[in-house]
Amino acid sequence: MNPKDRGYLLLSSKLGDPCRKPLSIPQLRALAQKAPYLPEGGADAELTVEHLISAGVEKWLAQCTVELLGGELQLEAYLKRAKRLGCHAITRAGDDYPTLLRRRLGQEAPGCLWAKGDLSILKRPAVSLVGSRELAEENRRFAQQVGIQAARQGYALVSGNARGADSVAQAACLETGGWVISVLADSLEERCPDSRVLLLSEDDFDEPFTVQRALRRNRVIHALGQFTFVAQCTLERGGTWDGSTQNLRHHWSPLYCFQDGSPASMELEQMGACLIGTDGLQRFDALPICQANFIFP
Repeated sequence: MNPKDRGYLLLSSKLGDPCRKPLSIPQLRALAQKAPYLPEGGADAELTVEHLISAGVEKWLAQCTVELLGGELQLEAYLKRAKRLGCHAITRAGDDYPTLLRRRLGQEAPGCLWAKGDLSILKRPAVSLVGSRELAEENRRFAQQVGIQAARQGYALVSGNARGADSVAQAACLETGGWVISVLADSLEERCPDSRVLLLSEDDFDEPFTVQRALRRNRVIHALGQFTFVAQCTLERGGTWDGSTQNLRHHWSPLYCFQDGSPASMELEQMGACLIGTDGLQRFDALPICQANFIFP
């Protein structure tokens, strides 16, 4: 692991220590704006609180930064444990970091992703699928067809691995011979992914599930796919609605919602989504452009 990768991990990771307080994304952004050319590596003798303050970094942030960068021994132990479990760190400084994620989320992109599985799946074109846990039958068929068509057309399927739309689409994709990227809000430790599945987490690989993590990972799911399909959602309620409306607001990816006549689908259309039926999934490269301000990758 190169020095920049190590620096990102030291600043953004708990390293398995619940008492360790890493920098948040806004704090990392503030640090990068004031001191974009920090000395590389961990406890670098040249990097002092005074050095950072002179660069315009606030005193409390300078103190936190120097303290976090001094955790090299802790980092080394954490990386050894990750290796034993088959987990890999992908930082924003690395070549494996997803281009779409960096481009679409900008400074809001996770400083580090933890991965478990075949990293080459990240190099494939991908589509994202989100949806409710409780599905009507026609919505279930739509989610299933998204998974099938992703596999047939050579796309990896990105989802959150939740019950309902996610699991239906993932199963259909794998059964058709495709690849899946699951963005989890739970620990990677006990997971044993299929050879065609890549597990991702924007938090430490051993971080347990929280509702906040589940909501926060939605932006990663939407931004990783060339476009995002919504199998079903409830108007103004739930993670699918929240993630979809955030997508439309920030233009993370073009949004295609199943045309089921629901109030949620009609409201999403008003906000800029395209409504499509199952027949519209036959050619992803022929989908209509539904967001005038969005430029396809």
